[in-house]
Order: sequence, then C-alpha cells, then structure tokens
Amino acid sequence: MTTADAQTPPPIPAVPRATVRLQLRAGFGFDAVRALVPYFAALGISHVYASPFLRARSGSAHGYDIIDHAALNPEIGDEAAFDALVAALHAHGLGLILDFVPNHMGVGGDDNPWWLDVLEWGRASPYAPFFDINWEAGADGRLLLPVLGDQYGAVLERGELVLSLAEGAFSVRYFAHRFPLCLKEYPRLLRLAAETVEAGDDRQRLGGLATAFAALDPGGSTVQRQALLRREADELKSRLARLVEESAPVRAAIEGMIAQINGRPDDPASFQDLHGLLERQSYRVAFWRVAADEINYRRFFDVNELAGLRMERPDLFELSHQLVFRLIGEGKLQGLRIDHIDGLYDPRAYCEQLQTRAAYLTDRPGAAAPAGSGAARLSEPLYVVVEKILARHEHLREEWPVAGTTGYEFMVMAAGLYVDPAAEAALTETYEQFLGREAPYEEMLLEAKRLILARNLSAELNVLARELHGIAQQSWASRDHTLTGIRRALTDIVAQFQVYRTYVTGEQVADEDRRYIDWAVGRARKAAAAAVDLSVYDFVAAALTTDLVRDGRPGYRAEDVARFAMKAQQLTGPVMAKSVEDTLFYRYARLVSLNEVGGDPDRFGVSPAAFHRANQERLRRWPHQLVTLATHDHKRGADTRVRIDVLSELPEEWGRRVVRWSRMNRLKKREIEGRPAPGRNDEYLLYQTLAGAWPLHLDPADADGLAALADRVHGYMLKAVRESKYRSNWAMPDTGYEEALERFVRAILDPERSAAFLEDMAGFVALIAPAGAVNGLSQVLLTLTSPGVPDLYQGTEYWDFSLVDPDNRRDPDWAALAASLRAEVPAEELLAHWRDGRIKQHVWATGLRLRCDDPALFALGDYLPVETVGPQADRVMAFLRRREGRLALTVAPRLVLPLLGPGAERPAVPAEAWADTALVLPDPGGITALRDLLTGATLPLPGDGRLPVGRLLAPLPVALLVGG
Repeated sequence: MTTADAQTPPPIPAVPRATVRLQLRAGFGFDAVRALVPYFAALGISHVYASPFLRARSGSAHGYDIIDHAALNPEIGDEAAFDALVAALHAHGLGLILDFVPNHMGVGGDDNPWWLDVLEWGRASPYAPFFDINWEAGADGRLLLPVLGDQYGAVLERGELVLSLAEGAFSVRYFAHRFPLCLKEYPRLLRLAAETVEAGDDRQRLGGLATAFAALDPGGSTVQRQALLRREADELKSRLARLVEESAPVRAAIEGMIAQINGRPDDPASFQDLHGLLERQSYRVAFWRVAADEINYRRFFDVNELAGLRMERPDLFELSHQLVFRLIGEGKLQGLRIDHIDGLYDPRAYCEQLQTRAAYLTDRPGAAAPAGSGAARLSEPLYVVVEKILARHEHLREEWPVAGTTGYEFMVMAAGLYVDPAAEAALTETYEQFLGREAPYEEMLLEAKRLILARNLSAELNVLARELHGIAQQSWASRDHTLTGIRRALTDIVAQFQVYRTYVTGEQVADEDRRYIDWAVGRARKAAAAAVDLSVYDFVAAALTTDLVRDGRPGYRAEDVARFAMKAQQLTGPVMAKSVEDTLFYRYARLVSLNEVGGDPDRFGVSPAAFHRANQERLRRWPHQLVTLATHDHKRGADTRVRIDVLSELPEEWGRRVVRWSRMNRLKKREIEGRPAPGRNDEYLLYQTLAGAWPLHLDPADADGLAALADRVHGYMLKAVRESKYRSNWAMPDTGYEEALERFVRAILDPERSAAFLEDMAGFVALIAPAGAVNGLSQVLLTLTSPGVPDLYQGTEYWDFSLVDPDNRRDPDWAALAASLRAEVPAEELLAHWRDGRIKQHVWATGLRLRCDDPALFALGDYLPVETVGPQADRVMAFLRRREGRLALTVAPRLVLPLLGPGAERPAVPAEAWADTALVLPDPGGITALRDLLTGATLPLPGDGRLPVGRLLAPLPVALLVGG
C-alpha cells in the first residue's frame, strides 16, 4: 500500500450499516461530537444520526422548536464547527443523518421572524400562508395567541401588557413575548407624541414620519409588492429610530405617549386605549387555557408554542429546505429522518418532492454522489426514514419513496419476546385486585380518546366540524345535518380509529384507508345513542373517503371535500398519540414494559414465529429501515423494559411482593379528600418502575445512591401522574396530590425510614436482574443481525435503565465507553463483571464489526429461521443470515428465569439446564465449522446439523457464530 492509499479515507456507504442517535444541545454540539468520531468508527458505526441542529429556540434541549430552517443552531455550533465535524466524519468513512422537522416551528416569544411578520402584517404577510391558520375560525377573523398566564382582563389591569418602541418598531410586550403593532397604528401614535413636542424641526420631522407611515399601503397582493412594502417600512422605522436617538424632546414625547397608553394598575379605566390598540390588531392575545376551545392555528399535538406548517406549499418547501439541500448537494449530509411524518397534509407527496430535489442534487455534474461499498443500493436518491407509528395490523405504505421507519415497531416486537404469554391472566388478576376494580383496556382507550377530543384538541375538532358543516350546506341532500350533530359524529368516529391516520387525497382512496374508515364508522354507529340520526355518520364517512364527490352527488365542491378529508387526517394522529402514549400508557399499568411508543399494552407478548415473520417481511419490503431498542422518545430504557418483562415469568411472586410492599408503606401515604395519595394505580406503577430501573450496584443502605434514585423516580412519577390526567394534569396540577406523591417516593427510598422495604426490593431486583440482563444481551444481538439498520441510542452500549425523557437524555460517560472499547478483555471476565455493562458493549461492538466486515450478508442476505427442538425449545430464538456461501447464526435465549437456578448471580444459564435442546440447521452448504465471534471459540458442525444449545450458550448467554 502506498502512502497516498493509506491516507485515502474509506468510502461512506450509501446505505447505513449502523447509526448512532445523538441528542445535540448547548454543551454537546458539533465540537463534542467531533471528538467522539474515532470511538464511533472503532465501534462500527457508519452514520451519526443527529437530533435537529437547525436554529431552534434559545435553550432548547431537543431542537424540535425550529425558528429558522435556513441557519444552524448557534448553541450547537457555527458553520466552521459543522464543517470540522463533517471532515472528521468523512476521514473515518462516516456519514451524517439529520433529524429534520417539516411539520411545525417554534412560535411565540420574540425570535421567529416569520411568525412576528404574520403578527405585524396579518393575512397580508407573505409568511401567513406558510402557517396552518384558519382565520375564519376565529370569531373576529383574528389569530388567537394563547400566551397569557391569566385572564386577559386581569393581565391588562396589572399592567403586564406594555407598549414599547425599540429600533423604530412599536410592539406590545408580555414578558418574553413580543406582539408587533400593525403599521396603520403608527401615524396615530406618532401624532399623539408630536402634539407634546414644541413647534419646530423635531415636531415637523415626527409629523412627517406619521404622514409617511400613513401613506404606506399594506394591502399588496403579491410577494414582490410585500417585499417593497417591507423595505419602505423598514426605512421609515430606521428614520424613527434615528430621530428618537438624536432628539431628546422627541424621545421624551414618545415615552410620555407610551406611558399614557400603558395605563396605571390603580386605575382600570386607564387601560382603555391600550385595550383598543390590541383589539385593532390581526391577532388576539388570550389566556393560554383558551387554546383548547378556540385556537385557530394547527399545533404540534396540543403544544401552543409549536405551530403547524403548510409544507405542501412549494414556496415554503423550498425556503425551509434550502440549507438542508445545500448540505446534501455539498456531500455533507447523507440522509434525513423526517419527524412526525403523519402531521403533514400529504406525506407521500412530501417524500416524493424531497427525493426529486435530492435527485438533482446528487446526480448532476460536480455534485457529491453517494459513496458506497456496493453491498447494497438505495432505491431512491437519498436515504430517508420517517418517524411513523404503525398499528399492529398496519404496514408502511410501499409507494412512499423512503427506506422505512425509525424502528418503533421493532423495538416493541423485540421487547415482547421476553414476555411470557402464560402469565397474562395472573398478572391481570394481580393488577385488578391491587386496584380494587376492573381495568378493561378497550374501554379505557375509548375513554382516553374522548377525553383528549373534549379537552386538549377540542378547538381542532371544532374547526373541522365547522368546515364539514359548511360542506353539508352545499347540497340539499345534507343541508339538515346540524353543526352539533356533525361534531358529535366526528367525535364518535375519530375516537374509534385504530390507526394513527389514513392517507386519502383528492385523487385516490386506498382500499386499506377505506377499511379503516368503514371500521371506525361502523363502531361509532353501533355505539351511538338510539335517538341520534344515524345518517350523519354516513355523511361524515363519505366526506372522509371523499365519496361525496366520487358518487355523482350534486352540489359539493371537490376541493372543499378533499381539503376536509386531508385536514381530518391531521387530527386523528394527534388524538391517538395524546390519548395512548400520553394518557393511557400512564393509566393502564398491568405490565408497563408493554406501554412503549408504538406498542399495544393489550398485546401480551410476541411469539418467536411472529418475530420471524416480521423480520422476513422487513427484509422483503424495507431492508434498509432502522431497527432500534431505544430512542429519545422511549418511555423506558431498553434494559428497564426487559427487566420488567421478567415479572411475567414469576407472576405469583410478583403478586405477593407488591401486596407486601404496599402493606409496608401504607403509613407513608396521605389521604386527600377521602382518597389515598398516592392512588393505587400510581403506587402499582411506582413499584414496577423501581423494579425495572433499580441500578445494578445500588446497595439498599446507600443513602446517597437512594437519594439520586429518588430524584429520578420522583421526576418520572410527577410526569406520569400529570400525563395520566387522573389525580393531576399539566393544565391544572393538583399540588396537594403531587406533594403527597413526592413525600411517598422519598420516604420509601429513605434507608432510615424504609429499611425493610428497601431490603426486600433489592432482594427482588437481585432475583430478576440476571434474567433481565440475559434479555438485554439477547435483544441487542437480535437488533444487530435482524434485517434493517441497527440504530444505537447514545450511551446505551452499556446497560440502559433509563426512564422517559428527560431521564433518557442524561449524558453518557463517553470516556468510560471509549476506554472499555479499547481494552481487550476476555469474554469470560466481562461476564464475571457483567454489572458494569462492558459485556453489553462487547456484544454491540462484535456485531457491528461483523456488519463492517460483511455488509452484503446483512443488507442482502437471506433470513432463515432455525428450528429448535427439545424441552426448552420455546426459550431460544435462532436464525441464519446467509449469502453466497457465508452465514451468520444468531442464538438468543428468552424466558430464562426458570433456567438460571435459585440465587443466580450471573446472567448465565447452566449448560445442563438446556438438557437436550438443540438447533437443527438447514443445509450448511459445505461449511464444517462455526466460529463464535463473541468468545473466539470454534465449534465443529455435526453432520446432522444439530447444535446443542447448552454447548453454544455455555461461555456467554448469547452466541453469534459465522462460517464460510
């Protein structure tokens, strides 16, 4: 090899071999990631998959509140730091994938120039069409701004709304919020000030500015005309700013005028002028609680500070993607993860538009075409995955030009393998007996959906109902459907949806979409009150499917019906997400490891056969999508989840323990309004949380360690009770209940007050932790060898006993991770010290290096389930990846608690416990021996192809064997 060859950087694969998800923020930006690139390369990562790094709201911990798509986030780093990171990545053969946010922007405050322009210019703003605002939905045609911390009148009379002038621009301020005034107010304000200036040059200049502002015509109908108006207005504002700076009399006059308008808290009548000023704006400032009923801009779920974008507009698409497209064209960005794809008006059209632009950028003279090893090729110009939650029976639409999803469904399937379905009845009984009532999942799900529609997303439902009522009035066939009836039918139907959304357009309705809608409508009709006119359900169904204009019915405007159907689809997803993930998952706690993003708590476990089918389906349809065990959005860390799964292997013991703990801790509870605090459901959730998240090295007498755990668990439980919306919530927190909950958590984790409970809890964790660790290693191996692209969440190479965010976004110990990867430690020693997590990193690193050495085997190789026979056959997952004479055999145990033996201290199943259980390999194609990459041992392949499981899993609890 020549010196030049040695310095040639390795190519970046067009299809990722493996990604690492990183959460960037202030303090962990481009420079910090650059320092970690050698570690990621050594680990076997091919692409860094970064959280949003475009300009977000100052102090953002997640980056999803974008305020400028055309700039990098300065808190993460400038362009020089970004380029240095890219150079480091490329030097090691790594690519970069960006988590991109097309659905919404951060609004409110004083930092989004597009939003501020809309406030100042109203509907005339060229940016007004970018935001999904329904101006007609407001009672007075204005944009509702639900930002006030109290009733508008109270805020006004306290003097918290303050008129001000800064840099020649008039605004009303409310703490961090700024509400620009429309230009038509400037002449009156300036003339009021001029009246108090002595006659002369200053007064003349101020009056001249008033006249000049009055001459501006803000009604320009084109973007070009609006741009000219901006220049004229900005010039006048600059002149005003200079005059105020240069002339003390003018400055004093304007300050006096502002003081007069701002009023005095001791004189409510003095705020009349300020109130009138605000009433003449294109917006209406309001108490934040008003949003649920009256907001008229689409939000990200029910977050007022995140306003939905109309990304279907070509001009917005180009403007919001200009930086991303430049980075793609320059070869600095190799892929995109599209956040909240279901929030878009037409997801398929968006993805097609994205790939069309990418094709021009990556396939033209001088462009940076994707590099690759040739092992696998993209079917589209750009690697794109979408954040999409699929129902159990749902598939990602194959016509979408993407590589697949971000892998929630794999995470759920993998964790479900370690749940024993035989325990379902016992755990249900334990749970309901602890609660003292039944907990019917389907009824609770419907109740949660109706709650969200009635409380959190009522305004969005109202907008849709009014829009559909307007359509009903277009034809005599539906004129008698009332607004109330339509709203009720919409509520009933949306509450019955079993998928996040359908994808009906004005041009087509797929058969599966029609099935989902028909099913929901049928369930809604069946549940409707006897006195209800059922024909309204048929009308709503015909609108949702756009059959109103497909069946030759008279009077309906096709564009109105299509718009309604597509806007309705943007509501069903948030309803599902808020009711399931953010409500029911904290209300229904039978086995909380099942309560995961993309999961179905009513589905008790996953069989090996179902897992194999899912893998085969992924290889056929989406071979390059992500497969993951942990994300920035997960409810519980990967190892927390599968340790809780172990409860299904000892349901009777769990039932005894939870009753005992409740008895031990009963005196630490309080009673609030005749009800215990915490309540039974929260207490049951708490015990599962402790069992799952208890640190492996925590001694029950370690006061400092327990205090740290109490901080984490209290933060989690506070979020849980607010999300559940039973005893508290985010909108109206019950401080009494929350204080009682915190006292309870801290009391039971206080070694001086709860020594007996802590000893018992620690003993129970010691009982289940080795089996949980086997599960943890097993699911890692499955992730590494299943079809798809393994996605590693930051720091979860070690044990991941995290809880929901922000707990799952704590900083990893990067130095320790890098040091243990460099060290060459025998596998047996890693197993002996399994609690430190290095054994898990060893499995990750071994699997990733195999993917580096043989990418085609995993990107294109066949997937063959391996038959298992013998007394413990159901406790083993095994499959082959095979291509062109090479193979990799995965052996991953499950449900091993009964095999570990009493008092097991290590996650190692004795060989004799497997008895005669064996794998029966298909024709090995001439291969006579297999090498276990995790241990280095070589195993001869018997002529009959039978491999004893006890022998395979004697050194380590999992095995990855290769041949050929």
